[in-house]
Amino acid sequence: MSMDGFRDLVDLASERLGGAALAANDEFFAGRENLVKAAPPIFREGAYTDRGKWMDGWETRRRREPGHDWCLIRLGLPGVIRGLVVDTAHFKGNFPQACSVEACEAAGHSDPETLTGGQTRWTEILSRSELGGDRENAFAIANERRFTHVRLNIYPDGGVARLRVFGLVAPDWPRLLRAGGEVDLAGVVGRTAHVVLDQRTPFEHGDLGELGPDVDAHQITAHG
Repeated sequence: MSMDGFRDLVDLASERLGGAALAANDEFFAGRENLVKAAPPIFREGAYTDRGKWMDGWETRRRREPGHDWCLIRLGLPGVIRGLVVDTAHFKGNFPQACSVEACEAAGHSDPETLTGGQTRWTEILSRSELGGDRENAFAIANERRFTHVRLNIYPDGGVARLRVFGLVAPDWPRLLRAGGEVDLAGVVGRTAHVVLDQRTPFEHGDLGELGPDVDAHQITAHG
């Protein structure tokens, strides 16, 4: 896969699929929920809040002490991450110098306290990497593990408009089989959804299933 060939895959973190920014250590200027918005970031000339210029993204205040800022995101669909886009659109001055990204596999409704506690094992999938302002910073990821959450770290502070987490959908098939449930991809519009088929499911051997671009009209159902 090319450096940004992953862009045709599903954005696992999109709010359309249930992605959510669960917690951040700081969101003084702009809220964390903007990171997972499906719509492209916009700029409003002359728009201000009581804390400064209105910006469509997550923006932290200037740090006065050592360290970095972070935001914890639950993926709408768990999966194997193939690429990241850290979009700093419209942040021309107050953008982070660098970022890193960690990921973990945890229960879907784990609370931030559990996820940031010592019992949760995080894997660094993107080491500290330089960011440019007002651009889409794309990073290919080489890790075959299934993840449910990511943590975006920014150094030392600043604003990020969107975080896109592109990858292969990898549901918890045994849990779905027990529940007699289904994976609803109705929110995936205009993209090809690649779905990892676990060998423990009754699907025929396939390691990777592919739905066509009209996946908004499809559901994958695991039958017990």
